[in-house]
Amino acid sequence: MRGNNPFVVFLLMIGIGAAGLLSGCEEKSKHAVVVNPDQPDVVVIGSEIEGIYLARAAADEGLSVVILDPREKQGGQLIQGEMQYLDEPFDEKGKSLLQGRVKELFDQYKDGKIRKPEQFQAYYSSLAEGIPVESGITITDIERTSGTESGSRSIKSVTYKTTSGDTKTKTAKYWVENTDFTALTSKLGTARIPGVETVFNSPGRDYMASSIMLKFRGVDWKVFQKKVGGLSKAERESVYGGNTYVNGTFAYGLGNIGATYKPSRDNLFLRGLNVVNMLDGEALINALLVFNVDPANPESVRQAIDQGRQESDLVVQHLRQKLPGWEKAEVNGYPDYLYIRDYDRYETEYVLLATDVLSGRMHDDNVSIAGYAIDLQGTQHSPWGNSTGKPDKYGMPLRSFLLKGYSNVIVAGKNVGASAVAYGSARIQPNTSLAGEVIGIILGQIGSEKELASLTAEDMNKLHAYIKKEYNIKLAGVKAVNKLEGYSEEELAKINAGSMSLKKK
Repeated sequence: MRGNNPFVVFLLMIGIGAAGLLSGCEEKSKHAVVVNPDQPDVVVIGSEIEGIYLARAAADEGLSVVILDPREKQGGQLIQGEMQYLDEPFDEKGKSLLQGRVKELFDQYKDGKIRKPEQFQAYYSSLAEGIPVESGITITDIERTSGTESGSRSIKSVTYKTTSGDTKTKTAKYWVENTDFTALTSKLGTARIPGVETVFNSPGRDYMASSIMLKFRGVDWKVFQKKVGGLSKAERESVYGGNTYVNGTFAYGLGNIGATYKPSRDNLFLRGLNVVNMLDGEALINALLVFNVDPANPESVRQAIDQGRQESDLVVQHLRQKLPGWEKAEVNGYPDYLYIRDYDRYETEYVLLATDVLSGRMHDDNVSIAGYAIDLQGTQHSPWGNSTGKPDKYGMPLRSFLLKGYSNVIVAGKNVGASAVAYGSARIQPNTSLAGEVIGIILGQIGSEKELASLTAEDMNKLHAYIKKEYNIKLAGVKAVNKLEGYSEEELAKINAGSMSLKKK
């Protein structure tokens, strides 16, 4: 039911939404086409792309959606941070796990149709088209209900200040945390999920490093690919480091390039390089880690950006000496923001564990079929990070996106409910982008008939069937390889704690 479906257009013209699936489509829940902007169905706090997928899907399903963004510029990690090296999840057999709208992004990315920042911006803008946005807001008050017999509370309204100093209040049925610094959920009094300090034995709260993307021009990618890719595997790994690979689109590995670089500050670290060919002699690298960034503190973010920009001018000199085809490389500008990997997350109705991920567990309430290695990027205490292992695939349940103790708060993107170790895989953009889109569809389908938190397995079966038929997204009946067969309870506990990796077979 995307955009131009004539039946949906007709329903919207007469003021009826696309809900009603759970009652056999005989009675539709009503949604006003033009509503009071202070009383939308869904308010999304923040403009990271994962929540924009949710907003787009909910709007296309007939709901009224508003975005309130605490940042002054929209787009977060993908647009402002220019983290445009896209990681694709694959299963054990090498089959892509991409589905839904995020697959469209990756298809165009791989075809070279979306590679430049302005092309990403155009794609992002197409997702957000027609959805009202207020940028630069500051939440000042949250009105909540006292809770039900089951203990769940709900948000009734949110009051905020605009950049001009005006005070506004919005009420909504659902609220979505879609920032990278928990602008909403940090104010709700719920329990924080322990972070990577539990894995790396840091003295206090700790987070995986942020990154500033490195932008270059003057790169001869054909020479780079031929001279590095043309080496034997043993020669390539001896010179550039283990797992080094280069093709016409991207390169990864190159750990020796990072290891031989001495940063100018002790809170910076150059790890192995993830490089994407941005075409026309331009290249983008995800590798420069910045430790101890607090994304909730504008001054901390500003300092990290300034330091990263200064370091970019030094890194390029290193790359000219170490990489063929990079002898004439120059810095090609700087991003306006950072790639924030990790921050506080708060307990959801179900918190994914590493054993869920590696065993390929599926759930009745799947909203995403996810994949990707459990990749914990470094902290200042453990700059190289670690990897627990790579799953085949696994399900991400709706419950991992519902804030515990609240009936109407959804978490999107990197706010997903996952343990510190499981988060190493769950955090990847395609995993939670698919979940965002699916949740948006579900919100439109249940309308006012049910609440997300009350959906049964039977309800989810019907929703899965609808989503498969109308959106070609398969969430049920998926089988995965269990990588943990034969492990003892003690070993499973160590895997969940991040103190043990998968055994090599």
